[in-house]
Amino acid sequence: MESDLWPGIWPYSWTRRPSGTMIVIFFGERGSGECGMEDNVTQISREDLQDLREAFNKIDIDNSGYVSDFELQELFREASFSLPGYKVREIAEKFIAGDTNKDEKISFEEFVAIYQELRSKEVRETFRKTISRRDGIRSFGGTSGISSEGTQHSYADEEKVAFVNWINKALANDPDCKHLIPMDPSDDSLFKSVKDGILLCKMINLSQPDTIDERVISTKKRTTFTMTENLILALNSASAIGCTVVNIDAQDMIAGTPHLVLGLLWQIIKIGLFADIELSRNEALIALLGESEELDHLLSMSPEELLLRWVNYHLDAAGWKQIRNFSEDIKDSRAYFHLLDQISPKGDGDDEMRIVIDMSGLNEPDDEKRAELMLRQAARLDCRQFVTPQDVVAGNHKLNMAFVANLFNMFPALSKPSDNGIDLAMLEGESREDRTFRNWMNSLGVSPYVNHLYSDLMDGLIILQLYERIQVAVDWRRVNRPPYSILGSNMKKLENCNYAVDLGKKEAKFSLVGIGGENINEGSPMHTLALVWQLMRRYTVKVLSDIGVGEKVNDQIIIDWVNSTLQKGQKDSFINSFKDKSISTSLPVIDLIHTIAPSAIKSEMVKRGDMSAEDKLNNAKYAISVARKIGAKVYALPDDLVEVNPKMVMTVFACLMGRSLNKVEG
Repeated sequence: MESDLWPGIWPYSWTRRPSGTMIVIFFGERGSGECGMEDNVTQISREDLQDLREAFNKIDIDNSGYVSDFELQELFREASFSLPGYKVREIAEKFIAGDTNKDEKISFEEFVAIYQELRSKEVRETFRKTISRRDGIRSFGGTSGISSEGTQHSYADEEKVAFVNWINKALANDPDCKHLIPMDPSDDSLFKSVKDGILLCKMINLSQPDTIDERVISTKKRTTFTMTENLILALNSASAIGCTVVNIDAQDMIAGTPHLVLGLLWQIIKIGLFADIELSRNEALIALLGESEELDHLLSMSPEELLLRWVNYHLDAAGWKQIRNFSEDIKDSRAYFHLLDQISPKGDGDDEMRIVIDMSGLNEPDDEKRAELMLRQAARLDCRQFVTPQDVVAGNHKLNMAFVANLFNMFPALSKPSDNGIDLAMLEGESREDRTFRNWMNSLGVSPYVNHLYSDLMDGLIILQLYERIQVAVDWRRVNRPPYSILGSNMKKLENCNYAVDLGKKEAKFSLVGIGGENINEGSPMHTLALVWQLMRRYTVKVLSDIGVGEKVNDQIIIDWVNSTLQKGQKDSFINSFKDKSISTSLPVIDLIHTIAPSAIKSEMVKRGDMSAEDKLNNAKYAISVARKIGAKVYALPDDLVEVNPKMVMTVFACLMGRSLNKVEG
């Protein structure tokens, strides 16, 4: 019930602390407060509460009443309670651990509880120490160097079990993983199995094939040094496919820090599960287009939104009610029964065996038993993955979404409409360069996740976050945030874009001639790329400025360093520019790596002399992976070297320069 005096603020409400303690937030004549079970009251004024509500509404971009854990830092900033990123991460981890349906969302009442507890040292200690009492949650002391001594982190057993079972199946036949697979889902073997880096490298390649040249993975001799190299390779490669690995290093993986291991594995697995839930890679998804719906709308949907649309498409065909989420609406398993019945093979194709789904489980009165009967039918499709009956009944959002994504990948059961008047040219997938930019953004932890480079940047918010990553100050008081009102919503987005372009011209000193906020707001590829490239370039060369190369790092400085380093290493390679045709062989990159890290290059892996197109590509794959293995955070792809894409070539050499000079400085 909302108060007439203070719109958007309740006269009373309740929530639960992560410890399980119920909190009542009340608002009376003297202000407001919260009563815990111990009758301790922490006062909060009406004005403060209204400020918190305004801050919350600014971050609650879809007006759902919730914010994600990734948005928590921005929420604290809006509430004038700034905290360093690692501290917010710790708070979010503790709080999400108490999130019973694992949807990774925080309500306003929950945020007020966090805010109040941070204001009180005594309550803050309770918040930190009692999290381990939650059922199904494992707690352990922090090991990261940035963590406060005694900090506790938590993880959910069901996620560990789900990931272990998925990895066991995925890597069952990989000879390089025989010493690791199968892992026991009932113990902590997963956290020990990531120690040598091999499992992570293999999972990255399963999600995004050919990301890592497997010739570069040290699979035979597993020493502390080679394991660390493998982990650096894995973490830099994870960044390159769009995983956020900020504040995660090789030592965290060697230590098997559970919450970091599970967080990284989930990102890798999710990228693989969602890879084909995209129209350009699966034209049959056009079948999900609604009547009178514009194709642009379908193209702008996130994979999760498309997945929900796909489920409801089949539920409509079954005459069953639609679902709105992968948590509350699937708890009784009935939607799953109907989905399985719709997508199961009907024996129509050549050599296709018909599988009839047994629907009798719908009559089972017990939810958990019904979920087990449903999963037995999923097993007949070889799709019993990620969820247990308990996960279904609990409405675990993350694991149920993974379950459904796997169903889609195995049995989409969609047919591309034969005559729908749609121009298939509109379905052209993102370019390699677009994907590189998008992965770079996501690796930096921008929120929300960027699924589509142009449409997801049209409100300016992602661009403004990127400015902060290159240390250009953003006045967030000037920024409009969702939810935007129906009337004038585009004007609010345009104002953000105008501000973003203005910052680029005046503060970042970018060259943005002929580019206005309206170009970004309209999703113009040419203008958006011009701005995004300068953001990425500044981010790339910033490391050179940070280690004392100087404020103005231009292309010639990098080229001169490359050539002088090659000369010192007595190499024959030489480049005149980032367009030099010799770069197509990758030999200048390989020779440079050999000069700055002599033991990294195995000469028998490198092709020299006359080269075929395949030889050049193999050299490029090797060069990119070795660069990442020695610590260069390279986002470029092998094809960028073969085709001599000057922008991406520059980033490769700049990253290697930064890696070399940083080692010298260190």
